[in-house]
Amino acid sequence: MPLTAEAAAQQVQERLKDLQGLIHDIEDERKKNEANLGSIIRAQEKLIHDDRNALPQHKMKALYKAGLQDAAEEEALIRQALGKIQEIRNIRNERRMQARNAGNKETIRRGALMNMFQITAQTLPLFVSKPGEKVPPLCGAIPAESNYIAKPGDMVAALVKGIEVPENWILAEVVQFLSGQNKYEVDDIDEEEKERHILSKRKIIPLPLMRVNPETDGHALFPKGTMVLALYPQTTCFYKALVNQTPQTASEDYELLFEDGNYDEGYSPPLQVAQRYVIAYKPTKKSGGLSST
Repeated sequence: MPLTAEAAAQQVQERLKDLQGLIHDIEDERKKNEANLGSIIRAQEKLIHDDRNALPQHKMKALYKAGLQDAAEEEALIRQALGKIQEIRNIRNERRMQARNAGNKETIRRGALMNMFQITAQTLPLFVSKPGEKVPPLCGAIPAESNYIAKPGDMVAALVKGIEVPENWILAEVVQFLSGQNKYEVDDIDEEEKERHILSKRKIIPLPLMRVNPETDGHALFPKGTMVLALYPQTTCFYKALVNQTPQTASEDYELLFEDGNYDEGYSPPLQVAQRYVIAYKPTKKSGGLSST
């Protein structure tokens, strides 16, 4: 059943209220944790300096155990808050999709569109694994499973017929999956084109739904020297590029060298591209980088 504007607004307000409560809980938990961490630090300093007032071993273990429990409780609250934020995004995206399907597609100026791409990439949910937890599909460099079907509103790389080259990978938004034909209906994200395409599943690559935290799951990033497809900055097209540097922190982007015939070396100078727009390389009829002029 379609979500009405009033119902969507109410659901968003409910989640915002829950989020506000969680933020207060996180702050209270953080203050409690700071006090416990202070006790642990003071106890450790006494041990280091062989202070006769140092706590016995069993009491030190109890302090450490309490500190770990505090950290786990704070982590759980933060994950709940991030979940509420994602629910709000999903509600708003559903309303946007309904408006588009009703013919009310919003026109966005190119500068604003490029800025939106950057913000979307920076705010993509960050996956921080727990000990022993496996990085899921569509997180960082981990591809979708073979039977995965992208949802309406999801961003994908779509292989379409080009003007200067036979085929070109573009940034597109899923309209629907036509299960009887095993094809996707997608919209070109470029407002200047506003084209809709019907493409076979093999010509669609879903973009990551989560970012990888390099400090905990660096193995789920494309290593240096890997050939990838990446969204060229300030465009809506994906091109062949070489990973020159992987992100070192959750807020950093890949540093890529795009294949470009305009340069003697055959590659562009290093360019920054967010994790969301870097995917596994998939050859086309005429694979390559940017054309020289």
